[in-house]
Amino acid sequence: MGKVLFTISYEINPEHRDKYLALSKQMKEHLAQNKDIQYSIYEQKGKKNNFIEVFLYGSKEEFDRFEEDQYESFQEMVHQLEGYLMNGKMKYTTLYELE
Repeated sequence: MGKVLFTISYEINPEHRDKYLALSKQMKEHLAQNKDIQYSIYEQKGKKNNFIEVFLYGSKEEFDRFEEDQYESFQEMVHQLEGYLMNGKMKYTTLYELE
């Protein structure tokens, strides 16, 4: 099986933007240590405070392994992120590469 692209999109409450930007830096640094994942965060053009996290895994097995073995510290960061959300919602998308 090919690569897996996993995305999470959400809107941040403007009053939490600075805290979110600091947290996003921590998240990027944390995930940079995991060689099985390419991770980036983007802000949507024309929609300030709308972000998308992009995870690229080399295989479905790597994706599944990360899902099962999510590090506690990363889960804590996600919990912190949830407190910054504008409407309390995140949208998840999982895409499998065609071979």
